Order: sequence, then structure tokens, then C-alpha cells
Amino acid sequence: MRRSISLLAGAACATLVFTTVPVSAQSIEEALAAAYMSNPTLQARRAQVRAADEGVPLALSNWRPTVSVAGEAGVRRNRQEVDSVSDTRTTNPVSVDVTISQTLFRGFRTEAEIDQAEMTVLAERGFLRAVEQQVLLDTATAYLNVVRDDAVVDLNLNNEEVLGRQLQAARDRFRVGEITRTDVAQAEARLSGAKSDTASSVATLESSRANYLRLVGLEAADLDEPEAVPNLPVSRDGAIERALANNPSIIAAEYTWRAAQDEIRDQRGRLLPEVSLSGTFSQGWEQSNVEDSNTQTFSAGINVTVPIYQGGSVYSQLRQAKHVAGQRRLEYDEARTEVREQTEQAWEQLVATESRIESLRDEIDAARIALEGVEREAQVGARTVLDVLDAEQELLNARVDMALARRDRLVAGYTLLSAVGDLTAEGLGLPVTLYDPTVNYNDVRGQWFGSSAAADDDAALGLEGGPVNSKPAN
Repeated sequence: MRRSISLLAGAACATLVFTTVPVSAQSIEEALAAAYMSNPTLQARRAQVRAADEGVPLALSNWRPTVSVAGEAGVRRNRQEVDSVSDTRTTNPVSVDVTISQTLFRGFRTEAEIDQAEMTVLAERGFLRAVEQQVLLDTATAYLNVVRDDAVVDLNLNNEEVLGRQLQAARDRFRVGEITRTDVAQAEARLSGAKSDTASSVATLESSRANYLRLVGLEAADLDEPEAVPNLPVSRDGAIERALANNPSIIAAEYTWRAAQDEIRDQRGRLLPEVSLSGTFSQGWEQSNVEDSNTQTFSAGINVTVPIYQGGSVYSQLRQAKHVAGQRRLEYDEARTEVREQTEQAWEQLVATESRIESLRDEIDAARIALEGVEREAQVGARTVLDVLDAEQELLNARVDMALARRDRLVAGYTLLSAVGDLTAEGLGLPVTLYDPTVNYNDVRGQWFGSSAAADDDAALGLEGGPVNSKPAN
């Protein structure tokens, strides 16, 4: 009932704006699944991975021949005059040339480019997994923020009811002369302050709902508070070990560094000779002034290009590639350091919030007992109205702090799960069809012809919700 009152009082505008969005009860698993299936940030990153897949067949194309056909057709008129005798002939010359070229050696650049493209694909998959984790973490945080803010609204509404009854009792006692006008004014001030707190908490709740809608694509309604985060590490050292082995940011940084090393090989290969084989077949008709003439020409040869000096550009690019590789190695080391720090912080935050919750339980029990005692003492005149109001406020503050601490504990748990690399749809066992980046890669890697791919549909291009190139969840 209190939740309905809060929504009617503070969310009328938001309800009007989002009337077209379906409303249904949701668990955190359902919210995470919805975000995994439809979040545009995650969909865009999947498209980027598919674009990176094309780098491999592009590099492999250097092993394959190139074939071109050129044709020519026209009209030729030749007029010749000898001893006042003119001879005019009209011919229709037509020619067709077929040229085939096959690279035999490129200074080992093709091998380097293939390896670099492979490393880039693996790095992009790591970045995709990192984005997936961030989207799921943001979604879990938004979900828990709504749960927290909803609980705070309920507590504030309940506090309003309690203070309303307290004010009515104070007015009754004032009419019979048991308390003073000051006591009544104190009760009125507390009730006004409670109404202000309720309005503020409703505004915060609607802001959290809007953020949830942005991430999940569904309006938040009747969200269930999860009991615990699954698959958490059991120790600090175990968490760090898992993070250093599985965190996608580290994996992406490592493959990016390896791709930079392959770029050095590619630039060094530009200093080596190139060898190619080419052949040309030409068929011509009426190429001379003789009608119905027919000529055929075939030529083949080996082309060798030896670079001597390119103005220093290749040496400059080689040095540049070495510096970039050094930068990528430092970024890899930095990623490991940052992940270790994030894991330790998340672990300590989880431990701290669990300890805080235990303390808050004791605080709530003590505040409840204290309120009951103060109320009984006030009935016999041993306590003032202000004492009762203060005791009620202390109990409310403890309950609000408990709602905040429960949210912080779960967020810390999901943050720790993200740090160790397991905050994924597969790691959480979400009820979704898992996106498999290898499907598109395997489809395009060996393609010799064609501009379409398995991912060439609206869903893959982000024009429809839901992943493509997917495999069932285990």
C-alpha cells in the first residue's frame, strides 16, 4: 500500500512518459538477461568484433592470386591514297586481356600481417568481454539502486505515518494540559521534515528507475532483492589469482601487445625483396588494317623488386612500431596492476559492508528496544515528546543505513565478480542464448568471394534486439 502511495505521489510524470513500456515483476537475473540481449553499447561492441574479424581474410588475401580482365572495342577507318587512287578500309578492332598475378614472397610480411590480425581479433574479444562485464555491472548496480531507493521510500512513508500518529497524540495531550505547545511544535516540525525526506527519496527513486530503464529497456516494477552474489571467491588471495588469470582487460592488453610485436615484423619485411609471378593472355581481332585478322599473345614472367632506399620512411615506421610495442607492454603491466588493485578494493569493500551489516543489525535491535522504553517512560512523564521523536529518528536512520548497506554489499559482490572476470552471462548462468564471436570469424576467415556473411542481417547490424551468431547456454 505504501509503495502504491509513493508511486502516485512522486512518479506521475514518469508514468506518463513511460506508459508504452511493459511492466512486470523482475528478478535481477531477468534484468541482466534483458540487458545482455538488447543493450546498445554491448551490441555495438559485438559489431566492432565482427569488423575486426575481417582483418584476417584481408591479410590472407596476400597469399591469393589476383585476376583481372580488360576489354576494348571500337571502330577504325583507314584511308590510303596512292597515285590518286584512294583505298578506305573500316575495321572493328576488339581485344580482351586476362592478367593473373601471384605473389610468391613479400619479405615475410604476409605471415606477420596474419598473426597481427589474429591477435587483434583476440584482443577485440577481450574488449567485448570487458564491455559485457561493465554493462552487466551497471545493470546490477541500477537494479540494486532501485531496490534500495524503494526500501528507503517505504521507510520514509512509514515514518510519516508514525509521526502523524505521534502528532495527533501530542495534540490530544496538549488539549488536556499534559504537555506544552512546544512539544506539539516539535512533533509538527518532525512530520514536516519527514514529508520532505519522503519527497526527496521519491525523486531519487524515479531517477534510479530512469537509469534502470536506459540500461535494461524495461520499466522497473516489483524488483526482488537478491540474497547473495553467486560464485564469489572465498579468499582475498584466491580472488587476486582468478583476476590475474581471467580478467578480460588483462587478456585484451596482452593480445594488443602481441599485435604490436607483429607490426614490427611487418615493417621490417618492407626492407626485404618482393617476388611475384604474372601472366597475361591477349586475344585480338582486327587489330591491324587487315579484315578478319586474329591475333593471340601470351606472356609470363617473374617480377623481383628489391628496395634500396625509400627516403627513410620505412626505417622511421619501424622505429615507430618498436616504440608502440614498448607502450603496449607497459599498458599490459599497468592493466595487471590496476586489476589487482580493483580486486583488492572490491574484496575489502565486501568484507567491510558485511561487517557493517552485522553492526547495523545490533544497532536496529538496540534502537527498537530504546524506542519502546522511551515511549513507556513518556507515558508516565519521565520522558518528553522530543525524546520520543529522537528515538524514532534513530531507529529510522538505522533502518535506512541497513538498506544502504545491503545494497553496498551486493554491489561490492558484483564488482568483485567483475574484477575476477566472471561477471558474464555464461558465468552467471543467465537464461539467454550466448553470443559466440567465433561463428562469424569462422564464416569469414576462409571466404574467397562474396560480400555477405552470416552476420549480415538486421539483428547483427544492431537494427533489432538480441544477439546473433550465438550458441545455447550450458
